[in-house]
Amino acid sequence: MRVLKKYPNRRLYDTQNSVYVTLEDVRQMVLENESIQVVDSRSGADLTRSVLLQIIAEQESEGHEPLLTNRLLQQLIRFYGDSMQGVLARYIEQSVMVFLQQQELYQRRMRDMLSASPVKLVQKLADQNLSFWRNLVQREQKGQEEQPPATPPDQPYFDAGQQDQSASEDAPPSLPAAEDAAKGKDEPGTRG
Repeated sequence: MRVLKKYPNRRLYDTQNSVYVTLEDVRQMVLENESIQVVDSRSGADLTRSVLLQIIAEQESEGHEPLLTNRLLQQLIRFYGDSMQGVLARYIEQSVMVFLQQQELYQRRMRDMLSASPVKLVQKLADQNLSFWRNLVQREQKGQEEQPPATPPDQPYFDAGQQDQSASEDAPPSLPAAEDAAKGKDEPGTRG
């Protein structure tokens, strides 16, 4: 953690590099993910929050769109002294951390996609599609192996209630009731 001392003349002193720094330098440290702490040179009181809030105020005064809108600031003021103050502070902090993690993941994916050549990207998509179709075919084949074998198309399907018609394999299958009715009409002496 980099410790900065704030002197009565409002100047900030970087104890690590032994130089005076500006608020812009402190902002740059924050942007570079350095952990900082600002302490009062006389009392040793922690002034980090006030310096960070000052940096935010300067950013907004320079024309950047405010992150902390007037409405949000008013709501935050109402939470001071409330029993939910600590809960809200943790909630806001965790929400921002999750947001930053998601943003970093999104940026990393975009960098990976943009850094890849179009040929490699198309090749990757083709490989993914080929893998998908191979898996689909394998699942279909496994599904067919587990099912009972289908009746070949050149052999008729016989219901358990039908008689075996193996004697007339070449003749198309017919319904027994229709055969009996046809025989009864054509054969003499079979009438009732």
